[in-house]
Amino acid sequence: MSAFALIHGGGSSAWDWHLVAAELGQRGHDPIAVDLPTEDDSAGWWDYADTVVEATREQSHLIVVGHSLGCFTAPLVCARRPVDLLVLVAGMIPSPGESFTDWWTNSGYEESGSDDVFYHDVPPELAAEARTRERAQAEKPLHDPWPLESWPDVPTRYLLCRDDRMFPPTWARRHARERLGIEPDEIDGGHYISLSRPRGLADRLAAYAREAAKNGSVAR
Repeated sequence: MSAFALIHGGGSSAWDWHLVAAELGQRGHDPIAVDLPTEDDSAGWWDYADTVVEATREQSHLIVVGHSLGCFTAPLVCARRPVDLLVLVAGMIPSPGESFTDWWTNSGYEESGSDDVFYHDVPPELAAEARTRERAQAEKPLHDPWPLESWPDVPTRYLLCRDDRMFPPTWARRHARERLGIEPDEIDGGHYISLSRPRGLADRLAAYAREAAKNGSVAR
């Protein structure tokens, strides 16, 4: 069994992970979906990370999973406590000292040109509920420099979504190679794969956990 810290993206909530958490629980794992203090105007990146650290303080073997903007927080958790594996799902990969606002230009981000970049493959009723659960994203962390001087020394996987209209796969492949020097893994689904294909995502996360337990580490 592995514990999973599930970190949502900007302006979202732990609810984004509720279907994946249920699937992981059925597989015998311990999923912990965390609400970041996204509406707190005083909270910075370390406050986000410490929220996750506090929620997982009793777990000895932890896999940290970040989604989208949550991938700014996920590596910081790895700098605060021992982590077996870091997984970035449809993620934004920050560089040392880089702000969210600068990331878009620095990363060479390329838009898909689509109108619905988030929920196009999510069942309509679920997408409607997701929209009602969106939260405000405070500005402070978006302008703060990402605080690590280097990427944490933790095995890292990047999982891109082949149908992602927010971070198109061609761009995401290049992003993972340029920022981390790794080849990304791929899975069918759009940006909110946690809502559109929760079973498939849980299967992939469980496979990562088995590999980490077997080998003691995975590729980075």
